[in-house]
Amino acid sequence: MKLARDTWLVFQQEAGLMVRNPVMVAFSLAQPITYLVLFAPFLKVVMVDRGASSYADAYRIYVPGLFVAMGLFGGLFAGYGLLSALRAGIIDRCRVTPISRTALLLGRALMHVCLNVVQAVVVTLVALPFGLRVHLANLLVSYALLGVMVLLSTSISYDIALLVRNENSLGVLVNTVGQPISLLAGVLIPLVLAPMWIQRVALWNPFAWATDGMRALFAGQIVQTVVWQGALIMVGLAAASLLWSSHLFNREVS
Repeated sequence: MKLARDTWLVFQQEAGLMVRNPVMVAFSLAQPITYLVLFAPFLKVVMVDRGASSYADAYRIYVPGLFVAMGLFGGLFAGYGLLSALRAGIIDRCRVTPISRTALLLGRALMHVCLNVVQAVVVTLVALPFGLRVHLANLLVSYALLGVMVLLSTSISYDIALLVRNENSLGVLVNTVGQPISLLAGVLIPLVLAPMWIQRVALWNPFAWATDGMRALFAGQIVQTVVWQGALIMVGLAAASLLWSSHLFNREVS
């Protein structure tokens, strides 16, 4: 109960800071909306042999992949904020309070989850005029899956940040790891168009399973095995990564 209360307090503080900076929130939507408007229509031609006979089909294929890209990169850069808070002494000042140290980390992570889900809602609304249609229940499940993905990528970013403790090194590692993971997840173009060896390598990428599950949800196939498989993989990895992040964080501020 104390952990939940403390997490909520930290989340409120971080969310308040985010709300007071609407320009940053608006600019963070620029890239996903640009890809939505300028890249997604290409899939109508590329995927015509795979059943994408209209722009609505193209957006139904692309938007789930865009969600995964947002969940991956939206969390991987969260480590910058943690390093900034550590250097500014914010974490040290919180140490003298009775607030849980784990809550200091979890509340920040949940702020990133909230931000990315809000961005996903905006992207969904922008895609509606282009023909995107998805059942509400499936859409809500996809938002929940996105939230778990953000939690995983955020905790990974915290892990890296607490290990390297340097913004430059963090940026290099995040870009080095993030790009191949996103490409092997098929966030831009479905992996069914990739060579067989790439599809086999992608089987080891947990975000590829999440992408397949997300696309199944948008296709109205909520009962497909790949949906719960992707969800279980994300939940398991997020829990493990959060535990490791908490261990590193508690050691850092002890």
